[in-house]
Amino acid sequence: MPVEESDFEAILKSLIRHKVDFIVVGGVCAMLHGSSLPTFDIDIVQSRDPDNLKRLENALSELGAYYREHTNKRLIPKAERMTTGGHHLLNTAFGPVDVLGAIANQRDYPALLPHTTEIELEEDVRFRTLDLATLILTKQETGREKDRRMLPILLRIQEEIERR
Repeated sequence: MPVEESDFEAILKSLIRHKVDFIVVGGVCAMLHGSSLPTFDIDIVQSRDPDNLKRLENALSELGAYYREHTNKRLIPKAERMTTGGHHLLNTAFGPVDVLGAIANQRDYPALLPHTTEIELEEDVRFRTLDLATLILTKQETGREKDRRMLPILLRIQEEIERR
């Protein structure tokens, strides 16, 4: 049963505690840059290094993750299933998590890493998120309706930042 509200902080803290190499993308990334549009899941792009995938599997296990598209059974995410650029759409005890092997034009973790900024959740609890320019670019390339709705807001935020 999905939770009523997502606890993004709990999800991030678990990933960080397990030393998972990941980048926050999507709606939470947009919120971190100042968007007021609500989002109900957290999207991450993970390093597909085998050791990192094992750490990710452990974090997801701690979060009680399971694939949400398999409604007839509770399929648990395993490291060996996350080695490709595909998407893993999961529910957890703290809300939905989308684990994305790659986004927009097959940009994977190594391709995105130079286009990130570090966010400090609290002292000594840090994670990476896409920089605003790259988030805008990926939203433009994806072209989904929800991305097109978000673009004017992100472009306005970028204009405000540039104006300062």
